[in-house]
Formats: sequence, C-alpha cells, structure tokens
Amino acid sequence: MGALNLSSPTHFPYSLQRLSILSNSIYAPSLSFNSLPSPTALFLSASFKHISPAKHRRRGLIVSALQKLSDTDSVTVSSDSDGNFPTNSGVYAIYDSGGDLQFVGITRNLAASVLAHKKSLPELCSTVKVAVVEDPDKTALTEAWKAWLQEHIAATGKVPPGNEPGNSTWVKRAPRKKSDLRLTPGRHVQLTVPLEDLIDRLVKENKVVAFIKGSRSAPLCGFSQRVVAILENQGVDYETVDVLDEEYNFGLRETLKNYSNWPTFPQIFVNGELVGGCDILTSMYEKEFILDPGGERGKASCIKSSQIMD
Repeated sequence: MGALNLSSPTHFPYSLQRLSILSNSIYAPSLSFNSLPSPTALFLSASFKHISPAKHRRRGLIVSALQKLSDTDSVTVSSDSDGNFPTNSGVYAIYDSGGDLQFVGITRNLAASVLAHKKSLPELCSTVKVAVVEDPDKTALTEAWKAWLQEHIAATGKVPPGNEPGNSTWVKRAPRKKSDLRLTPGRHVQLTVPLEDLIDRLVKENKVVAFIKGSRSAPLCGFSQRVVAILENQGVDYETVDVLDEEYNFGLRETLKNYSNWPTFPQIFVNGELVGGCDILTSMYEKEFILDPGGERGKASCIKSSQIMD
C-alpha cells in the first residue's frame, strides 16, 4: 500500500480537489491531498456499515458503501434529479456525456453535491456513480475516495482531470457580489424626472429590490444585515439600494417612505410591489417561505422554499 499524507483542510465542503501522484507505480500510488473538506462539518463517525437497499432507494437507485467503482451503476443527472440521490455522506464519481470520468469526490450530502456540480458544470456532469459511507469519519471517507480513485488509475493509468494537481474546475467559488444601485448620477446633478418616478422605475424593472441602510457587502444596521443574509441564503437574485448614500441617493429616505407608505427600513420590493421589512421577511424565512419573483401574473408571492427550483 502507498502512503497517505493529509494536509490542512480548506473551506470547500463538497469534495477533494487536488492530488499528487508521487509514486512510480500506478497500482500503489502515494497520494497527497492538498485540499480536504472541513472535518468538523464533513466527517461524523467511524465506520463502513452494510446499507439496506430499501433504506437508500430513490426512484430505483440503490447505493452500497462497499461496491467497487466498476460495479456501481451509473445514474443520469438532470435538473429534476433531486429525489434520485441520497442525502447521506459518501463518495461520488462524475462522468461526461462521452462516458469519461471527470472527477471523484467525497461529501457530507451526495444529493446536494451532485446537483451543485450539474448546475455549475452541466457540460461535464452527465452521469454519476454514488456510494454511501454510513457513519463516516475522516478515515472512512478518505479510504472510500482513495479506493475509487486508485481503481480508476489502475484501470486507465490516468488521474481524472478534475483531480489533477492545479485543476480548479470543480472548486466551488463564491459568486461575485453585485454593486449597489444608484438612483442618481450625483447629488449636484439636476434631475430631469422626479425622484419618485426613478424609484417606481427601479422597483418595476428589477424583480427583487432591497432598500437597506448601508451596502450589500457592509450593511449598517442589524435589520439590513438580516435581510441581506436571508436573501443570500436563499439564493435570491436581488438588487440593493443604500438609503444612507447622500451622494447618489440624496432625498431617497423621505421620498421612499411616501412612495411605499412604509415608515421604516429596510424595505423589500418584489416585481414592483412592497413585501415589507425585516420582520416580515424573517417571518417568511422561519416558516420556510421565500420570495417568488415568478409569481402568478407577475405579482409578488411566496411559496415554500423547498419548492424553489432554479
């Protein structure tokens, strides 16, 4: 057996990202992991266990913790595959449309990881093989990952592209945050239309707009911070406007109060309609409801967050 060297974990929870093949023999490689999931978030306990087929059956999919990669059935990944995969910890292998293995990873939630990869890399994520690791600890999960990876290397003589050193294709990157919207070109610029008309145009041309104190990246009150956190957590595509920006949004606070007939901030609009402030949004969030910009007839509505599909 080759030696296994583990280095510091990174923040990416879904999978192992980089490896180095250090041995001359592909049948007994020495592997060095340069990026492991956080052990406190990912690894729970210590052993492989036999998996009852009925326990992890999802629309005909049965997974096993001990199957070899070559003995595990492939499952097609599509946008409506949510119920096809277990939410357990385990190992997974992703194949492209040509049947070539692209990446082997481990995760605390197989369904979430597979569907996240399908969303971000649809051209590389056509089919997948998954195996549950019951009650996993660090050793159990890494040994499962190592077994599948070594089996593929032994059979093909190649490391999957996504597991090659320096390949960041499968790294989950934080999306770049949008800039806050500005209503005017500057405080000393003469407006050609009333500020209330600019507000009306803004909330009707953007699906979700949050008027907050401070910026999206640095809210200046607890209520605004809470609103931004909820919208970010739910993956809502939204715009923000800083009501405290006296240079580019001069006079906005008083004008918006009259426009919305709502005396406090933040204020959240969906499809041109006022939904409310922090308290209302928090109540919706705690009841597992979320803003639905695609509501019937273009009106603001809310539905169970579990029913939201991208």
